[in-house]
Amino acid sequence: MAHVSLRDLTKEFDDTVAVADLNLEVADGEFVVLVGPSGSGKTTALRLVAGLEQPTRGSICIGDREVTDVPPRDRDIAMVFQNYALYPHMSVYDNMAFGLQVRGHARGEIKSRVNDAADILGIGGLLHRRPGQLSGGQRQRTAVGRAIVRQPQAFLFDEPLSNLDASLRVEMRAELSQLHRRLNATILYVTHDQVEAMTMGQRIAIMNDGRLQQCAQPLEVYRAPANRFVAGFIGSPSINFFDGTLEHSEPGWLFRGKDFQLAVPGSGMPPAGPTTLGARPEDLRIGDSGTFTALVRVVEPVGSEMYIHLLTESGTRVVARAAADTAVAVDERVAVAIPSDKLHLFRDDTGERIGP
Repeated sequence: MAHVSLRDLTKEFDDTVAVADLNLEVADGEFVVLVGPSGSGKTTALRLVAGLEQPTRGSICIGDREVTDVPPRDRDIAMVFQNYALYPHMSVYDNMAFGLQVRGHARGEIKSRVNDAADILGIGGLLHRRPGQLSGGQRQRTAVGRAIVRQPQAFLFDEPLSNLDASLRVEMRAELSQLHRRLNATILYVTHDQVEAMTMGQRIAIMNDGRLQQCAQPLEVYRAPANRFVAGFIGSPSINFFDGTLEHSEPGWLFRGKDFQLAVPGSGMPPAGPTTLGARPEDLRIGDSGTFTALVRVVEPVGSEMYIHLLTESGTRVVARAAADTAVAVDERVAVAIPSDKLHLFRDDTGERIGP
């Protein structure tokens, strides 16, 4: 396996900038997930690495070799697509073996590689079948097996689980994570599903409008989002935002919003001014006393917990995540507390995070 290095990578389509000045390092054996909404540039970035698109400027290195102008077949990568791209008239064995046959590998080596990959993926008993005789999960395993037999320097995955049902996606997420650990493979994985990103990636790279917003370990992104976009994109239900201003108030700071005032610990923050406060649903506390009061509009039981949809006096919509036995009722007015050590602050003009 090898590391992948993207430096100042930019791709423009006429007047549209699909990827802008992307700098990303994927270490040898690392699993990095590119995640973002539709149109964020994540798939274009992957296609640039694969050689299916040519960059407007910037460079791509795989291992110690620059491959910016190298044809796709000579980059020593394997790509797994969303639609599997299997040959319907070929057996599973032949689908997995085809790439090796084209490259002139010996028959014995091909058989050994295909059988080893099939054993790893649990499809050894399906090698004689054709894709039309397989389930969605089995077809996906075949596509992954075709990539494994190549023994490439890096694997590229383009939303490979999006065509599977919910339960099978969970199963395949676990299998791909185990496969990564077993092969110690270098993987660059694209998805729009934040759950896939958080559960599979050793690091996740969040993109928006063609630009990299933050790249870090999943929990770091969740606990310390770099900006308002990342905070709002990562997490379900989404983080709650409150507009207001940040004022200096000894011994710290004071957030003054439409529905409440809240003391903010910290020092060395930027000058006072318009500020957005973020609070994640699980950090809100429903009780007898709180930071503000709100009207309960909807209660959604989801097994061991519930989502409580609230409306503040100023009309701000808020969602709290609470235990399933929390005593609340629709149309009841409740107190909601925001612990000062759980809040997030963002500059109103740039969206950048304030504080550590």
